[in-house]
Amino acid sequence: MPKKSPLFVSFADRSAVLRQSRDLKMAGSAHAYVRGNTLKFYEWLAKADIQKVPNGPPVWICGDCHVGNLGPLAATDGEINIQIRDLDQTVIGNPVHDLIRLGLSLATAARGSDLPGVTTAKMIEQLVEGYEEALADGDPDLRKQRPDCVRVVMRRAVRRTWAQLARERIEDTKPTIPLGKRFWPLTKPERHQIDQLFATDEVRRLVTTLRSRKDDAGVEVLDAAYWMKGCSSLGRLRFAVLVGVGKDLSSEGALCLMDIKEAVRSAAPCYAEAEMSHDYAMRVVEGAQHLSPALGERMLAARFLDKAVFLRELEIDKLTREEAMKVARYLAMVVGKAHARQMSAGTREKWRDELARNRSSTLDAPSWLWSSVVELVASHEAAYLDHCRKYAMESDASV
Repeated sequence: MPKKSPLFVSFADRSAVLRQSRDLKMAGSAHAYVRGNTLKFYEWLAKADIQKVPNGPPVWICGDCHVGNLGPLAATDGEINIQIRDLDQTVIGNPVHDLIRLGLSLATAARGSDLPGVTTAKMIEQLVEGYEEALADGDPDLRKQRPDCVRVVMRRAVRRTWAQLARERIEDTKPTIPLGKRFWPLTKPERHQIDQLFATDEVRRLVTTLRSRKDDAGVEVLDAAYWMKGCSSLGRLRFAVLVGVGKDLSSEGALCLMDIKEAVRSAAPCYAEAEMSHDYAMRVVEGAQHLSPALGERMLAARFLDKAVFLRELEIDKLTREEAMKVARYLAMVVGKAHARQMSAGTREKWRDELARNRSSTLDAPSWLWSSVVELVASHEAAYLDHCRKYAMESDASV
């Protein structure tokens, strides 16, 4: 076991602690395992007999479309909408992959809550109906269809003040990031790179654009730390940067937390003819611009210590697993709208007709979707148990 400081993890211990934290999170539940192991999903996809799974039109897809990656997003004008929030795996690919991955996520969430199998079947039906409804409309007004629990989540997001955010994310309201369990010290090269990055015009414009801050306002890095956050992304570069905008740090919007995250090669397969940037961060930003404009317009691709990274302001809320299960249809409409905005009316109609094929008499969902979800749940349950056994044995050996 790496030696830990009582306050924070040192640079030398980062990799080992991050790996152990990831293993521990994924051992928490089958649903957490699904969230943290995108590769397992695409390994199944590469080996499974999926000849009946249709090839949809080439569009930007999330690539890791699970319930934890959908939640409230604020646009630069302050409007809050539920959109896809994590685009690390985004590529131009088959939209079916997002549908199957979301179905797997909902199914494992339901199993983790001890819900009967018939509930899972109904959720998959709702998933298909919501997605097809979004395709039929092309640009549905999702504000009129928000379920009550989604409205509550969005009200929570709107009500968050800097003081509340500070208490949750950095434990106090002082303009510093206290080191501890989640925030770790930077190396000198990392801090120097962050200072250089936030001195550029591109980053200054990004920060001042957020929340309609003054264009000519000064931007100062008040503090920064390595951030242990997420699950599947543990082990990549991740930094929280506390930024002051303007001279009066007590004024509204004068403080913001910026997220710097390393972008890596996507595990999601893309269509062979797809034209995408070879720069991983630029691919993520472009995918966000197509799938979740409220997020894409608030992101920036950059280089950090010769690695591709993207910057964005910290998001402050998310849907819980329980909330997500209640709104399967609505979440599918969110994904459907993200896909549909990239298709012509004719393409949407053809794609919707294709999805309507192969319906059974007992389930109002394509047979290929249901069989895919069933196979994935079974394979992930087995892999999850193996992961727990391995993690338990490693933990015992380290005692």
